[in-house]
Amino acid sequence: MAKGTAWGIQRVQFESSPLHSTSRASELGFITCMPAMDMAEALEGERKNGYLVSKAFQGRRCAIVVAVCRKRMWNLLRFVLGSFLFLWPLLAESAALNDDVLGLIVFKADIVDPLSKLASWNEDEDDPCAWTGVKCSPRGNRVIELSLSGFSLSGRIGRGLLQLAALQTLDLSGNNLSGSLYPGLLQLASLRVVDLSGNNLSGMIADEFFEQCRSLRSLSLANNALSGEIPRSIGSCSTLAALNLSSNQLSGSLPSGLWSLFALRTLDLSDNALVGEIPKGVSRLYNLRSIGLRGNRFAGRLPDDLGDCLLLRHLDVSANLLTGDLPESIRKLTLCRRLALSSNLFAGPVPTWIGEMNNLEFLDLSANWFSGRIPESIRACRSLKNLDLSGNSLTGNLPPWMFELELNELSVSGNRMSGFISAAADAPGGRFLSHLDLSGNGFSGGVPSALGTFQGLRFLNLSRNSFSGSIPAAVLALEKVEVLDLSMNMINGNIPPEIGKAVSLKELSLEKNSLTGGIPAQIGNCSSLRILLLSLNNLTGPVPPTLSNLTDLEIVDLSFNRLSGNLPKQLSNLARLNWFNISHNLFSGHLPAGNFFNTIPLSSISENPGLCGSAVNRTCRTVLPKPIVLNPNSSSSSPNATLSSDSIRHKKIILSISALIAIGAATVIALGVITITILNIRVRATSAGSHLPAASALSDGYYSNSPASDVTSNKLVMFSGDDTAGFCAGAHAILNKDCELGRGGFGTVYKTNLQDGRPVAIKKLTVSSLVKSQVDFERDVKKLGKLRHSNLVALEGYYWTQSLQLLIYEYVSGGNLYQHLHECSNSSSLSWQERFHVILGIARSLDYLHRLNIIHYNLKSSNVLIDGSGEAKVGDYGLAKLLPMLDRYVLSSKIQSALGYMAPEFACRTVKITEKCDVYGFGVLVLEIITGRRPVEYMEDDVVVLSDSVRVALEAGRVDELVDGKVGGKFPMEEVVPVVKLGLVCTSQVPSSRPTMSEVVHILELIICPQESHEEELT
Repeated sequence: MAKGTAWGIQRVQFESSPLHSTSRASELGFITCMPAMDMAEALEGERKNGYLVSKAFQGRRCAIVVAVCRKRMWNLLRFVLGSFLFLWPLLAESAALNDDVLGLIVFKADIVDPLSKLASWNEDEDDPCAWTGVKCSPRGNRVIELSLSGFSLSGRIGRGLLQLAALQTLDLSGNNLSGSLYPGLLQLASLRVVDLSGNNLSGMIADEFFEQCRSLRSLSLANNALSGEIPRSIGSCSTLAALNLSSNQLSGSLPSGLWSLFALRTLDLSDNALVGEIPKGVSRLYNLRSIGLRGNRFAGRLPDDLGDCLLLRHLDVSANLLTGDLPESIRKLTLCRRLALSSNLFAGPVPTWIGEMNNLEFLDLSANWFSGRIPESIRACRSLKNLDLSGNSLTGNLPPWMFELELNELSVSGNRMSGFISAAADAPGGRFLSHLDLSGNGFSGGVPSALGTFQGLRFLNLSRNSFSGSIPAAVLALEKVEVLDLSMNMINGNIPPEIGKAVSLKELSLEKNSLTGGIPAQIGNCSSLRILLLSLNNLTGPVPPTLSNLTDLEIVDLSFNRLSGNLPKQLSNLARLNWFNISHNLFSGHLPAGNFFNTIPLSSISENPGLCGSAVNRTCRTVLPKPIVLNPNSSSSSPNATLSSDSIRHKKIILSISALIAIGAATVIALGVITITILNIRVRATSAGSHLPAASALSDGYYSNSPASDVTSNKLVMFSGDDTAGFCAGAHAILNKDCELGRGGFGTVYKTNLQDGRPVAIKKLTVSSLVKSQVDFERDVKKLGKLRHSNLVALEGYYWTQSLQLLIYEYVSGGNLYQHLHECSNSSSLSWQERFHVILGIARSLDYLHRLNIIHYNLKSSNVLIDGSGEAKVGDYGLAKLLPMLDRYVLSSKIQSALGYMAPEFACRTVKITEKCDVYGFGVLVLEIITGRRPVEYMEDDVVVLSDSVRVALEAGRVDELVDGKVGGKFPMEEVVPVVKLGLVCTSQVPSSRPTMSEVVHILELIICPQESHEEELT
């Protein structure tokens, strides 16, 4: 018997039958095969008589593999072999294998396999147990495990898997599978483990998905794009021990059925959009070991019975909106190893009973409103490795016993702590500590030299305190330290030459201190150094040539010092250098030529009177040798003899020649000036006649029908389909200074009118050499052109040539927010309600951008426009993507021209730039709107950072003094206080401690009060 007959399979070709044209055939997975007269019923998915059908499409021909009726076949075999009953188990096993092969082949038919990982899956084989990713049971040879994790598969999960009746484990994680979840996927009775995490599955989870989960023990749908609510039927999965739905887009509140999963040991719902309170009843999950609810929008208090989950090892509710103090029942979680409560609104003192949780290894209470001193009871947590108390309102000193714990990481940054740091050189915990962050407090005294004995330190941040004295040489000589930040203190003295021993150092920040002396040449031994920040000190002397040995160097800021001399020419060999700021020093001579220095921003070299060259538009003096004049009558015996009349005459001749040369040079210069003047007059005349080259190029490029109209030709596109000739008629405005609206990091903005009289704003990009190719430029601009939001300035079109790029925006008539805050009189200033409305509008626009994975990068008050109705419109969004040669450090100058808006991670190469950078800029903007003060204010002998001064005023209870005086006395404090706090949370130094813009919008909508209540309180 042939193989096809043995399997009971026939291949039938349908070329002209109704099957060929029906769309239903393309949806077939497994359906019953009826006789020919009943084929139409079979196509509707009915299952009869045990027949099976699978399909494959090849061009226009629909090939359907028909499994002949097994029921009839087995009846015939039983009749023939009835006397051989001992063969029956073998026949049953053959039928089962038939199901497994068919099931896997049909599953493969719905899958795209770009790496040919499933090449071994051959439909002509009898046994699938040797196929890649397939594991069979040792006895029955049935498929019990299908593990295809990380195979780069795409496509959809079809119904073929339903034929694997013995399947126990299904792992399709880490692929690109898409589509919605098939509701009947869990109906296999033997299924125990399902892992579909790390795919692109979308849509809602159907309620019936969980209704047939039967004996399921573990389910992971993490890292997909699933939306909607968690179905109530989740309570049907009574045997479920592990449930992971994290990193999706699930919303709504927690279903009550969750608390009936008594076998549950691990629950992870992190990074979704779940809301409401965490309901009571969690104590019923007495087997629970781990709860992950991080990154949602849960509000209210933690349930009081949470501490009754006595087996709990891991609790993470960070990055929510939880309030109040911590339930005392948590003290009963003596087995808990990881407690993460960061980025919430918890308040009150840090509970002393935390010391009873003596198995804690990780404790994170950061970014809350905890106050008071650090309780000494934490000293009892001898297993503690990571302790993060940053971003609170803790006071008092840093207890010396902290260094007795065997901590790996300790952070108390961003609090109100003070006093001296007492760290003994022989502190037991010193040899374990790798991360120490004491920044943003009021610590004083000298930098503890004992820190130099902590040889395991990799990260040390003492910035933004009041440390004084000199830098201990031992601290700079730590061989493993990678990040050392002592900035914004009162440290004086020289930079010790021992810095050369820090061979692992990647970032050194000593800016805004009172350091003196020179930059030590030994810094050239720090071969791993990438970031060097020494600005705002009193350093003198030259830049050491050894600096050019640091081939990994990317950021250098030496501004606001008294450094002098010529810059080493070898600096131009630093290929990775993308930021070099030497402004406000005493440097002289030529700049290095090549690489970064060919395009160095003028702001980075300003206020150095001795610098010369094209970059500073100052001609360098050429030193020529003085002419040698010999006296023919002089002798060696009378060197001081008086010049003869002949020699005097000869000198006069020489002087005359020099004078003639000078006169000739002056004549050439004068002729050049006259020529340029004539050319300018002609250009202006052309502009007046609307025949400027730019306007001509716009018209010619758009209407050109020549073969040259390709990638290199001029091109004008209006997204609305308006008459582009109207724009060409007004294009002369791009060279008309009278039409200029403003200048920014990307370019200059002009106003012009279309032919129909409608005004538009034109941004003329001044970074042409950094713009992408036309194909990439157009692709990204068109994406931006599709964005439409009431709080975004609409991009209406663009113009491209190789040397000129224009972006055409809608014109917003009300000016920008900077003007309203800092240039308006009291009578025309924004009211509190208008300011709040502007804040909410900006938040909504950023939330919209972030949902589309667009980072603004350039958020500041001058980029927020106000229309005639008082609506905020954010501009300059997404432009950083057009300039691939600008990374974060150049962006910090080109785009973030106002220093105070720039998130701290811009200065750290190892930290990823995310949407949280925009959140930081938004937080600064909120404080600017409320106070009417600029983000950074430069005093005569100090620099005041707005967020720092606001935090101090808030902690001192002087919130009413923060509000801009132009607002007047009529503003609701119940709105002002939480908005101020929200702004401070957004400006957290740690990106993960900042909320998302979706959370910000939600909080603002909760804060806002009805207008009627305002009027009642103010009358």
